[in-house]
Amino acid sequence: MDPAAVRHALRDALEQQIALGDPPETKATFERLLRSGIAEDEAWRLLSLVLLGELNEIMRNQRPFDRARYVAALQALPRTPEGTGAL
Repeated sequence: MDPAAVRHALRDALEQQIALGDPPETKATFERLLRSGIAEDEAWRLLSLVLLGELNEIMRNQRPFDRARYVAALQALPRTPEGTGAL
């Protein structure tokens, strides 16, 4: 799959989470990152890494979305989990 298409799909999903307020931690994390001085593009990249990590976990282990794990990863930003690649 084209990396640009993946980035676009992740951004769309994150924008939807923010618009719907589900989970509310996505918007809160985005705003917190911006307030801390992180550039907007970098904030989107960090959020995308978290979402991609959760999607990988779902697919690799064939398990449902784990909201608690996802929220914990969001709250840990800007520190990212080890093993996350460039996006």
